[in-house]
Amino acid sequence: MNISLTTSAVNLINTAQHNSADAAQLIAKLPIQKDEVGSSEYNSGDIIKPVLSLKEAELETSAAVKLLQADKKMIGSLFEANA
Repeated sequence: MNISLTTSAVNLINTAQHNSADAAQLIAKLPIQKDEVGSSEYNSGDIIKPVLSLKEAELETSAAVKLLQADKKMIGSLFEANA
């Protein structure tokens, strides 16, 4: 099976986008309003996992960009070799 770098990058970006949307939705639903921070419902640990998911999505997107850059460079090298 031959999978291009571009296809891999697009898949990685789509995964990162989906994961970041899920994490953002979780964060938005947490009871972290000014009047609730001291309440018994608030648990600071609840926000850690979605924030880490956002960071992971950022790193996945960064990796996808590097894949696209490598693909562009490789294609450019192929054109130069054939010129």
